[in-house]
Amino acid sequence: MIEPSTPSNRHLFGVATANTSRLVLASGSPRRAEILSSVGLIADVRPTETPEHRLPGDGSPEEWSQRLASEKAANAALESPHAMILGADTIVVIDGEVLGKPSSPEEAEATLHRLSNRSHHVITAVALDGVAGSYSGWSSTDVWIRDLEDREIAEYVASGLCLDKAGSYGIQDRPFEPAERISGCYLNVVGLPVCLTAELFALAGRPLDVECDNCSEPDNTISERP
Repeated sequence: MIEPSTPSNRHLFGVATANTSRLVLASGSPRRAEILSSVGLIADVRPTETPEHRLPGDGSPEEWSQRLASEKAANAALESPHAMILGADTIVVIDGEVLGKPSSPEEAEATLHRLSNRSHHVITAVALDGVAGSYSGWSSTDVWIRDLEDREIAEYVASGLCLDKAGSYGIQDRPFEPAERISGCYLNVVGLPVCLTAELFALAGRPLDVECDNCSEPDNTISERP
């Protein structure tokens, strides 16, 4: 597994929230559910129909991603008002442009050619909502993609593994393994940074005794969300 080289950039915002026993994951991503399970958190998976297009108030990619994660959590909370809700959103940014999930195999192939032999940013925002309030934050990781061969890209796209992933790739997908190196949290690129998630749980009064594998020590900025 790729080892990180330098800290990730992470920012947290929140207000106090009450402790609850039931956890709902407002995401259909199997990878997020697997990451939660790996640290001993079993969640009810209840994805929402939250529109993911950019709005005028979404100034930066981080703000856009954080809004989406918060809206996913808030929408799931409507159906589970007494549970703790976890929402998340992952985006890929290159040359200032946000790359979401590909709409077709052709788009996925073009995106992988664009990412090849270059670096980009992966941002995952996480929102944790409870009955008394909520916290949200984001984690950013720099990823360097190795020089991908045309044959490799074609075979990977044909596998279909790229079609449900932001940026058209999964860093964990084998034997493709597109990343040459990263700077920051590995699980952030997979789709749910445990380091950030654990910190949100601690702020919410439900500390978790977990460590984020392959993650350098981050610099944090924490402030109260109005």
